[in-house]
Amino acid sequence: MKPVISSIEIENRVVVAKYQRLMVGAKVVLVEKASGRQWSETITRVASPVPVGALRIRLPETVTPGTYFLKAFNGHGEQAAQSADFEIR
Repeated sequence: MKPVISSIEIENRVVVAKYQRLMVGAKVVLVEKASGRQWSETITRVASPVPVGALRIRLPETVTPGTYFLKAFNGHGEQAAQSADFEIR
């Protein structure tokens, strides 16, 4: 089964994403849909050995309003999952 980033919630410039089947060490980054830019300052790693959970990404002030998605990479740097698009206002 493939890894999944299943839901996104945004409150007070913090993105909370629930995931399934992402392994410990997986890297998750915020991506701007229009440009494809990966915001390196938003990179977070899955620290839990349990493959189901949630992660939090605090958005820096430089992240502007627009359409974004989260992209996850496995420990080998290969894309593992991508979230649905969401809006940051």
